[in-house]
Amino acid sequence: MDDLLVEQRKLGLNGLVFFLILSNMFIPLSIDMYLPALPAMSDYFGASQAVTNLTLSAFFFSYGCGILIWGPLSDKYGRRSCLLVSTFIYVLAGAGCALAGEIYFLIFCRILQGLGAGGTTSISLAIVKDSFSGRLREKVLVIVIALSGIAPVVGPLIGAMILLFADFKLVFWLLSFVGIVSLILTLLLEETLAEEKRYSGPLIRTMGQVFVVLKNKSFLWLVIIFSLGSLPFMGYIAISSYVYEIYFGLSEQMFSIYFAANACAFILGPFLYYRFFRGYDNDFLIRGNFILCIIFGIAVMVFGSYAPWAFWFAFMPISLIVSGIRPLATNLMLEQQQDSTGTASSLINATNSVFGSLGTLIASITWGNIILSFGSILVIFSVLPLTAWLIFMRLPIPCLGVKKAGQFEKKPVI
Repeated sequence: MDDLLVEQRKLGLNGLVFFLILSNMFIPLSIDMYLPALPAMSDYFGASQAVTNLTLSAFFFSYGCGILIWGPLSDKYGRRSCLLVSTFIYVLAGAGCALAGEIYFLIFCRILQGLGAGGTTSISLAIVKDSFSGRLREKVLVIVIALSGIAPVVGPLIGAMILLFADFKLVFWLLSFVGIVSLILTLLLEETLAEEKRYSGPLIRTMGQVFVVLKNKSFLWLVIIFSLGSLPFMGYIAISSYVYEIYFGLSEQMFSIYFAANACAFILGPFLYYRFFRGYDNDFLIRGNFILCIIFGIAVMVFGSYAPWAFWFAFMPISLIVSGIRPLATNLMLEQQQDSTGTASSLINATNSVFGSLGTLIASITWGNIILSFGSILVIFSVLPLTAWLIFMRLPIPCLGVKKAGQFEKKPVI
């Protein structure tokens, strides 16, 4: 049954959805807006590509750690208060990034920024489950995931435009401004977690809820499988500017156009899923997702080195596929955990972010041809989650929306 579970007297339904979209834009904006400047930042600070890329990987890692902190805390103290504190940290850290005079202080501020951003993402996902149920929840997830994908489109374009008349520091001032807007909307937000539904144990045991949720085997398997599948996409974010600007010799502005064109596919994916594939067998959709990623990963290896348009054309379907499966994947994971929603949301985002930071590190350590090595990563980290999914489907573990206990244990792996 479709239902709006929590009324928002000040924001209203549309205002709540806008707030959720903005909250999910924090991460792509915090990354994509300064991607065109990565090579220039290396020159500015006199740092290597690997050290400069720590501003990405360190952000991802601290973001994952922040999620693990804020999600359980929001189960105890409520969503709104935790959002206010985490967003304030994000705003201050953004200002610190803008004022950084050397690379390691910038990395430190990015770590703080990631910690703050962890609250916005994990708590916003918990708010979705607090506020909606049934098909309405899935519809909201499609809208939030798709429209928050506008950030990867406009982010690099804005970053490239800024570089025409200013340096990368203005990007971080702009991120702080976005944080201030989110802070104002949080003040208008009605609390979505009722007092009687909050965790009442001591603070130390609140953090221990992470381990309680991890005992849910169906939830844990899904989180690991879908996080593995997101790893190569994060690798693309780390190396894309080097591929287009250094390997192909394009300008920062041309890179931003290619990056935005790829992000358009990321926006389109959830709408295509909702329009054409919702209602299909979930097992079929998930297997197909990973198989297609393997095929197009091979296409990147074979054709991606010929021209920038060839690299884009080979990788673009992966963006379409990965984003298209996200509403289904997110809803499936949330369905497996009926309580401790903030903790469950934090684990979903934290695992995804830790694997994402690993993806940026792996992609940054290239061997030989950067495109060939990246294509290898695409294939390897599509084969691994597909294999894990096939194993999971044979285990006697129930999974709401996919199988009942023991349903597939005698089924051959094909």
